Amino acid sequence: MIDAASLMTIASAGIVGFGIVSTAMLRGWTGWLEVKRLQIEGGKRRAPSSPSVMGSEIAVLKERVRKLEAIASGVDF
Repeated sequence: MIDAASLMTIASAGIVGFGIVSTAMLRGWTGWLEVKRLQIEGGKRRAPSSPSVMGSEIAVLKERVRKLEAIASGVDF
């Protein structure tokens, strides 16, 4: 039969293990929330402030697409 000291040791180890796992999960959760918060803030920061900025970004993207299409068709610059 299990004596009281062994039972206390097993119970203490279980409680400490549970505390360690809980702390690790809490840190992971707060880290994940921080990542999501930064992603949301980053998306807001990248939004164009005026239509002229948006137009210039579209022009840059069109130029990049044109260059990629030229590369795909084998044309050198």
